[in-house]
Amino acid sequence: MSFSPASPEASSASHPLAPYGWDEGWEAEFTPYAAQGLLPGRVVRVDRGQCDVVTPGGTVRADTEFVVPRDPLKVVCTGDWVAVDPGGDPRYVRTLLPRRTAFVRSTSSKRSEGQILAANVDHAIIAVPLAVELDLGRIERFLALAWESGAQPLVVLTKADLVPDATGLSYLVDDVETTAPGVQVLAVSAATGEGVDVLSAVVSGSTSVLLGISGAGKSTLANALLGEDVMEVQATREVDGKGRHTTTTRNLLVLPGGGVLIDTPGLRGVGLWDAGQGVGQVFAEIEELAEECRFHDCAHGSEPGCAVLAALEDGSLPERRLESYRKLLRENQRIVAKTDARLRAEIRRDWRLKGAEGRAAMEAKRGRIR
Repeated sequence: MSFSPASPEASSASHPLAPYGWDEGWEAEFTPYAAQGLLPGRVVRVDRGQCDVVTPGGTVRADTEFVVPRDPLKVVCTGDWVAVDPGGDPRYVRTLLPRRTAFVRSTSSKRSEGQILAANVDHAIIAVPLAVELDLGRIERFLALAWESGAQPLVVLTKADLVPDATGLSYLVDDVETTAPGVQVLAVSAATGEGVDVLSAVVSGSTSVLLGISGAGKSTLANALLGEDVMEVQATREVDGKGRHTTTTRNLLVLPGGGVLIDTPGLRGVGLWDAGQGVGQVFAEIEELAEECRFHDCAHGSEPGCAVLAALEDGSLPERRLESYRKLLRENQRIVAKTDARLRAEIRRDWRLKGAEGRAAMEAKRGRIR
């Protein structure tokens, strides 16, 4: 299909920012700011109140003073599309364009603040090292945040060359696929090149963010996708397979096959942040079973007619999956309750009700004993 030079599609495709993801949608969003004489740009790095922004004329350093909100989720982030001053020293970011997606985690389990890690992402690549034992619970946690962000998750099992045989590798891939319904799982080795071409094809032409713990091989994988050693790489410890934070900032880099990649520092903690829908998508089979329970508000504890417990008893639902599901739901509820007064009140009422039922049961038991 061809477009005339005057068409919006042709205009956006030939735009200097097209390699960074500029399209007719962003062009339409930017129209009012173009009328003000501002320049469009994409944030490729943020550092202490300033950011590097790639614009039609090249990369500029800009101050974020005019877009410092009270909400920590609205701060300038790598991957954001912005409007910047056409000149001046210093230059300023004047506004953020509305985000299409945002990957957010909780900064701490004891605080009710979220931290945005990347914006306007199409694929969330979760790097999981095969140099150490798989932590399926951590994978489920990453997946919940990825689904909640609006991006398409993708699990990449790195360092596949360290698995001694093909059969063992196949079992590991099967385990993760069971843990990640609806998600593509790729075994990749940056050392041998295994799977790198497949991953490159999947993320081509889109914005991808690379996530994982320290030592997951993110920087090595980024270099393999970029086709050159752009990111510094450090060896992991042999004792536990962990590594130091080679990447210290979130950087947006253009991929040779088209699209861009946001590399991120290793994450020690991955706290949920209002990720109820994401948790439900990770545990889709449990959510589907819950629809068959006798009671619509079934807690899957000891209620009669519980389809979830029935699946647990017949072995079709692994106990580990159910426990992980319960754990993430509880954690997410606590986080949401910190910022939602109505939900806090509901939780307190539930606690009081359960407490009263427990006391009544104890009193009845004492009466029988007497």
